[in-house]
Amino acid sequence: MSREVHVRFRESLGVKFPRATRLVMVFQHKADAERVMQVLPLRLGKYGLQLHPTKTRLVDFRPPQRGGSGGSFVFLGFTHYWGRSRRGHWVVTRKTALGRFTRAVRTLRHWCRTHRHLPVAVQHAQLVLKVRGHYLYYGITGNLRSLNRVYQLVQRMWQYWLNRRTRGRRMTWERMAMSVLRSYPLPTPRLYHSYGSAKP
Repeated sequence: MSREVHVRFRESLGVKFPRATRLVMVFQHKADAERVMQVLPLRLGKYGLQLHPTKTRLVDFRPPQRGGSGGSFVFLGFTHYWGRSRRGHWVVTRKTALGRFTRAVRTLRHWCRTHRHLPVAVQHAQLVLKVRGHYLYYGITGNLRSLNRVYQLVQRMWQYWLNRRTRGRRMTWERMAMSVLRSYPLPTPRLYHSYGSAKP
């Protein structure tokens, strides 16, 4: 932001902000960011809006300097952090936020436990929808490792709860891999959204 330009926002009749609008603003200079943080609550207050007291903050998000660690922040379920490109440049990359990852695994584990007595084909159809839905949201450039982790954990959880059935043969991992997963494979991880890595 130029120091000669006043801080202004789009203001006109009919412009409405959702109650939970999420916004990330990036500044080259720290002084500009601090100036906006001072003006923003006053500007929003004119329209009956307010900033969330604990979720609004300044983040020093610069590439790592001299072997240190760069800044990171969580936004819309992704942790944004600095990583190296294939050519060795610092780039902004993203991965599933730890809280969202844990919640997804916990939800899938609960579903496998409470529906373990359904026919395997029915379980498979529902798990395919759930896993693919996870991939559709979190399948962005740079996040394949997290998707692979979910894929592996879901297979193990499914096998565990199938093995907990009160009747029938034991569902060992060998039987699961050779029989169930061959007939009812889960969708393999893939990226659905390609975002170019942002260079500093």
